[in-house]
Amino acid sequence: MDEASALPSFAAIVVAAGKGLRVGGDTPKQYRNWRGKPLIRHSIETLLSAGAKPLLVVIAAGAEGDAKDALKGLSEISFVEGGASRQDSVRAGLEALSEFSPQRVLVHDAARPDLPRDVIERLLTALDQYEGAIPTLPVVDSLAVASDTGTMAGKADREVLRRVQTPQAFRFEDILSAHRAWDTETDAGDDAQVLAAMQRSVALVQGDERLKKITFAEDLMDMPSVASIRVGQGYDVHRLEEGEELWLCGIRLEHTHGLSGHSDADVALHAITDAVLGAVGKGDIGTHFPPSDARWAGARSGQFLEHAVSLAREAGYSVGNIDLTIICEAPKIGPHRPEMRAEIAKLTGIGEDAVSIKATTTEKLGFTGRGEGIAAQAIVALHAANG
Repeated sequence: MDEASALPSFAAIVVAAGKGLRVGGDTPKQYRNWRGKPLIRHSIETLLSAGAKPLLVVIAAGAEGDAKDALKGLSEISFVEGGASRQDSVRAGLEALSEFSPQRVLVHDAARPDLPRDVIERLLTALDQYEGAIPTLPVVDSLAVASDTGTMAGKADREVLRRVQTPQAFRFEDILSAHRAWDTETDAGDDAQVLAAMQRSVALVQGDERLKKITFAEDLMDMPSVASIRVGQGYDVHRLEEGEELWLCGIRLEHTHGLSGHSDADVALHAITDAVLGAVGKGDIGTHFPPSDARWAGARSGQFLEHAVSLAREAGYSVGNIDLTIICEAPKIGPHRPEMRAEIAKLTGIGEDAVSIKATTTEKLGFTGRGEGIAAQAIVALHAANG
């Protein structure tokens, strides 16, 4: 059973129809970059990986171009034009979902990009007993009731108060009926209030501080857990054998021997992949692509490196530069260096001038000196992608 199938089936609506201009500039915040990619993309990728189907994105009139650019490459997504208020936008999304008749739906704000999967799990589990469920956090500060004159008129009991987050989860027919019955002239605050007005039960589940809403310009730069630069190193060795293809840096070379391994045995790309994974603490290449898995037999190592780079982006980093050393007696690396640099730059999304490839021998010493194999060592610097 894969990770997504462990959750009950559900649909999702991501509300992104607001102007979002309090962060400054003319571009709505949902389409601005945060930790290396558009703000809206973060939570949508999480919802899709958790199994959301269908997933509707509610956007403002005329914003489809920006939305498609921000979500390029993601499938299973449809766009719906929103209304004048958030309630109107959610209603539009619910009506569009009605043709699919889902049992459960999550309604999420695009301005909350960092969506932990365990919050989704708690919400969907709560729907087994309740018509709705919302993630909440306790109020930790003292609260005061303000008078009309700006003085303290009393205190509020923080023990009975909660901070409400999204996504909010509902049994679909219940929330659709509640929205259809709601007086559109009245501001509900959120969808849970709409459901509660129909005397339906709304469970409070544990939220997460990571679900912070991005509101102001400084929030886009808020990356307290991310160092500005991280460095990783990788080292790999593969045996040379007759009858094998020789792949180095994503390029096939003509040679009397090739590298032996479960995949294409591209020792150079393996070293770079491990360096990227190490820099973000994501294990090594064998963790993600185990040689015991038949899916990776003969696989091109370029996809391993692209996967490592995507994990780095999710962690808030982009590749800064790569310093690779290939250790072998033959073949000669120099004639192929420009093509190799270009291929690595393409795989990692950086300029060729940020890719260094060096070659050296061991003066006929050791397994590389005897021509039994090729080794590679890589050092990679990652930069925090904070906008």
